[in-house]
Amino acid sequence: LGMGSALETLCGQAFGAGQFDMLGVYMQRSWVITLVTALMISPLYIFTSPLLKALHQSHDIAEMAGKYSIWVIPQLFAYAFNFPMQKFCQSQSRVIVITVIAGAGLGLHALLNWIFLSKLHYGLVGAAVVGNITWWIINAAQIIYLLSGKFPDAWTGFSWKAFHSLGSFIKLSLASAV
Repeated sequence: LGMGSALETLCGQAFGAGQFDMLGVYMQRSWVITLVTALMISPLYIFTSPLLKALHQSHDIAEMAGKYSIWVIPQLFAYAFNFPMQKFCQSQSRVIVITVIAGAGLGLHALLNWIFLSKLHYGLVGAAVVGNITWWIINAAQIIYLLSGKFPDAWTGFSWKAFHSLGSFIKLSLASAV
């Protein structure tokens, strides 16, 4: 999430300056950076079990944590999409729909956890899968909202501008993450 923090600053400035078209570009730029970051830290999730064992964690805990970590990797990428969309909406004071989506997501998450854990007894893997399902449904709802036409000036579609000035965006993100 820290790697997307530059978005708060840049979107706030763009909105205040009336550069609404840059809001969508900044969000896309943040997607690029957060997705690459998720990809870069994925090996830590993949190798959680051996890493924990190397740190002398008990075998059983290391195995369970490793199993869970692998199953939650899709959530890394869900967060990479989610955080920039939230900041995009917040910078424009469009928070009611995002709040409703989050509330519905919470209800769905509770229901799915009850089904997967209490009824189906899927255990740790079930908890991870429920998180994956919930976050990707939340993302889908936010993408539908984004594409609904409610942001005609701020969202003009995907742009190659998202790949320009990545270096300065990364510097600001790193400074914000610390």
